Amino acid sequence: MSDASLRHRIPREEFDYQSLLDALPGYSRPRAKITALLRNGLIVRVKKGLYVFGKEERRKPLCPELLANLIYGPSCVSLEYALAWHALIPERVDTVTSVTCGRSRAFDTPVGRFVYRSVPMRAFPVGVDRVEAGDGRAFLIATPEKALADVLVADRRGTILSRKEMASYLDESLRIQEGSLKELNRDLLEELATCYRSRKVRLLASIVERLKREGKG
Repeated sequence: MSDASLRHRIPREEFDYQSLLDALPGYSRPRAKITALLRNGLIVRVKKGLYVFGKEERRKPLCPELLANLIYGPSCVSLEYALAWHALIPERVDTVTSVTCGRSRAFDTPVGRFVYRSVPMRAFPVGVDRVEAGDGRAFLIATPEKALADVLVADRRGTILSRKEMASYLDESLRIQEGSLKELNRDLLEELATCYRSRKVRLLASIVERLKREGKG
């Protein structure tokens, strides 16, 4: 079987070990063929059991959000990467950050760095969106509210006890514009504050409520 036939048999850019085996019928030693494909750079092992096509073989760019879901789960893209994805912060974030109800982990792979932060089970599913990535694929990513709540809970560098301190943190540390904060869902933030038992997230919710109220005045 030719390498072009392999590309035809595996239509997606990301695939698991079983899909790879299924695409290599007739080989008495499929593992040897897989080793050769890896050595030639036709496929790349992201982690054990998960592969992508090499740069020369790809039909479309890789989807880092989908890969993040596949590398370690259950997980949801969140934290700084999701804030950048939603255009809430100006900085580009290269490390794909996620939350998980499993153990905190980090993976340095040939296609990038993926970091996972453990959160309580009760908070994990709240504020999660499913985004279609094409070809019947989809990935899970935090809403802006959840991503921001996850960042606040994860940041233990200092204590935030007042709305003034929270407003300063949002402006100076995260550089989030008031206009973006005004668009957040206050009720979802309150729900997240309860799930996390977080005073900081509740302060954020009160700031959003004040901005919305001022916007109507």
